[in-house]
Amino acid sequence: MDTVRVGMLGSGFIGEFHTLGLRHVPDCRVVANYGAGAERREAFAGRFGSRPFDSIESLCADPEVDLVVVSLPNHLHVEAVRAATAAGKAVACTKPLGRNASEAAEMVRLVEDGGVFHAYLENVVFGTEMIRMREMIEAGAIGRPITFRAREGHSGPHAAHFWDADLSGGGALLDMASHGAEAARYLFGKDVAVRDVFAWGATLVHGDRTTGEDNAMMIIRFEDERAATCDVSWSSKGGLEGRFEVYGEAGRLIQDITSTPLRGFIERPAGYIGEKADVDTGWVFPVPDETHVHGHDAMMQHVVESFRSGTTPRETFHDGLVVNEILDAAYRSMSSGTWEPVARATAPVAA
Repeated sequence: MDTVRVGMLGSGFIGEFHTLGLRHVPDCRVVANYGAGAERREAFAGRFGSRPFDSIESLCADPEVDLVVVSLPNHLHVEAVRAATAAGKAVACTKPLGRNASEAAEMVRLVEDGGVFHAYLENVVFGTEMIRMREMIEAGAIGRPITFRAREGHSGPHAAHFWDADLSGGGALLDMASHGAEAARYLFGKDVAVRDVFAWGATLVHGDRTTGEDNAMMIIRFEDERAATCDVSWSSKGGLEGRFEVYGEAGRLIQDITSTPLRGFIERPAGYIGEKADVDTGWVFPVPDETHVHGHDAMMQHVVESFRSGTTPRETFHDGLVVNEILDAAYRSMSSGTWEPVARATAPVAA
């Protein structure tokens, strides 16, 4: 295959991140795009040189599209994957794979029945620092990893659909702890299964905007008794937080994907500062190359090269399903107040 031609489903924030993540990938270009609203689709097409489409189905059916990238709101993931697989197209989908494990299981069934390439777009495990952490663990630098901790927060989502718990499938836990859950699996090793989860969540600040939890914590316990903690918030002022820590028998490794060597005091706005920045004047901390720092460059290159070579990517829909199973157990634990087992999802959603 010469040039990999991508159809981008989603013309919003994450769609732009995924498209920018392709900018350095050799012999790859976005040829088609779809998103909500004609004006937004046209603007995206004008910026990236693609052709705008007015439906998910028409983009997936286009013969010039080789790989469909799903960068849509959560409630549209199943529909998009169904359209892509019906057209026989390879498909990559952003996190979380589904609003729940049942939806994720249906998407796994669709790609397996269709025999198509599939990739799960979890950018955190492709971050330069996260990959280096894994390399150091494999080299034995900290001995056997024992515990993992993730802290992720910001002052609230940028788009209305996130605040609708029915559309999105949940609140801050689903939105943000999906990152931490997969990061823990990546650093501990996916050969060890997750056993059960204990979680707390509450709507403490944004009760006028959502019925979903705006703050949450969960403990993931693996079969070998090791544990990972995810602490997430939609009411954390001061910009995006993203800290990941792993503690081993012989040391610890800590990273902060939102730290930046650049800072400034400005009296006039300078445009985009960084994801979820709460201020545009005063002391600001611009991220020089956010797409690279957050792992989107490496993730998109890996997906395209895996597709081109016909190999299985590092993150597939099966990984997305495991994350949804973990989060489902967390939501059950929020209600029961007890440890909840991570159940394997087998029943697909209705067509």
